[in-house]
Amino acid sequence: MTARVLIVDDIEANVKLLEARLTAEYFETLTARSGAEALRICATEGADVVLLDVMMPVMDGFEVCRRLKSDPKTAHIPVIMVTALDQPSDKVNGLQAGADDFLTKPVDDIALITRVKNLARLKTLTDEMMMRATTSEQMGIAGDPNSANRDAGKGGRILLVEDHQRSADRIIQTLSAEQHIVHEPDPQKALLALPEGEFELLIVSLSLSGTDGLRLCSQVRSLDRIRHLPILIIVEPGDDTKLLRGLDMGVNDYIVRPIERNEMLARIRTQIKRKRYADYLKSRIEESVEMAITDGLTGLHNRRYMESHLKTLVEEAGQREKPLSLLMTDIDFFKSVNDLHGHDAGDAVLREFAVRVRKNIRGIDLACRFGGEEFVVMMPDTDLSNAYMVAERLRQSIAGEPFLLADGTALKITASVGVSKLEGLQDTPQSLLKRADQALYSAKHDGRNRVVADAA
Repeated sequence: MTARVLIVDDIEANVKLLEARLTAEYFETLTARSGAEALRICATEGADVVLLDVMMPVMDGFEVCRRLKSDPKTAHIPVIMVTALDQPSDKVNGLQAGADDFLTKPVDDIALITRVKNLARLKTLTDEMMMRATTSEQMGIAGDPNSANRDAGKGGRILLVEDHQRSADRIIQTLSAEQHIVHEPDPQKALLALPEGEFELLIVSLSLSGTDGLRLCSQVRSLDRIRHLPILIIVEPGDDTKLLRGLDMGVNDYIVRPIERNEMLARIRTQIKRKRYADYLKSRIEESVEMAITDGLTGLHNRRYMESHLKTLVEEAGQREKPLSLLMTDIDFFKSVNDLHGHDAGDAVLREFAVRVRKNIRGIDLACRFGGEEFVVMMPDTDLSNAYMVAERLRQSIAGEPFLLADGTALKITASVGVSKLEGLQDTPQSLLKRADQALYSAKHDGRNRVVADAA
């Protein structure tokens, strides 16, 4: 993947080594020889990930990290602390400074690339969230451009698959202060629990007795409902063969035994944040699609969607030689509702009208707001006589019971309906709509509150 990585180290040899390894994986690299230079680059040029050495003169890595995380312009840039000493105190200091992950010198190639990829993907998701939040704010929609930085990756629901009880107990003790852990020693039971458990992370030990933990990882990646669930594997030191196989099949991250508490906490937070950000973006995309095809007042599909869907229905009906009918309805004397009672009353009538349309059409029919007080119902696999019956039922439902306004006023509302059917392969969506509109005009002309079927 392409991402810009800033390497911060005062020793030239260390910089060159990391640069060579990252360039070989097609990352773009920037370099800084001091903390001050790193801060300047992040503020002016930007970076997707910062590889930050701890031991530097004048300003050490902890101080650089604190300054990056305290500045709103750079707080969202992931930071990997690189330390020569594998001391828990270094990792605690790094976490307190805001570090997202850790690497210990000499830096392992697999660890380097895995950590950088994970955090670069997290940065991409964060950027997308911030952009959408900013756009929403500019459009006057409630939104906060900095909300992407506030999820600390805590309070996640995690499924742990580990059949060595003492090891499981230690992991649960480590994580339970900030995460919700469900422990399942049996991989097959775990696989059954995953789709319904609303988990945000799966942790799998590769030291399971009598079974291969990677098989469970492979099964998760093959199931639609859970294939995007983050997976972290626990591997034995030196077991690079299993580790590489796991990464190849889509495992997101790993930790090597003996498990260092702060590394595990940091990596789990990263995966949970990624999952939450991805879920958020997916929901926003779905909302955007829904808004693009839905009428905001009535909740029915809008004209844009109707025109696209009708084209598809006409093509399918022609290919399958099946009937297709169209119902177009209009509220009688709707202008007088707005004139006498106000536009709020008119909106209330439109909403209730849409409710009655939904209640009186069939499951295969699709109702849309065509515009103003006009509505269209597309009716696949329906001939003209059956379409007429549905239209008449709808007309009676509209006229049969008054529409109640918020102030208690009861309005007698009626509707006129025109019905048309597809006339063969030469027919088009436009001509089908035109004939329904002409039938609707006839219903209006003939006295309103009636159904007219086009008999082309």
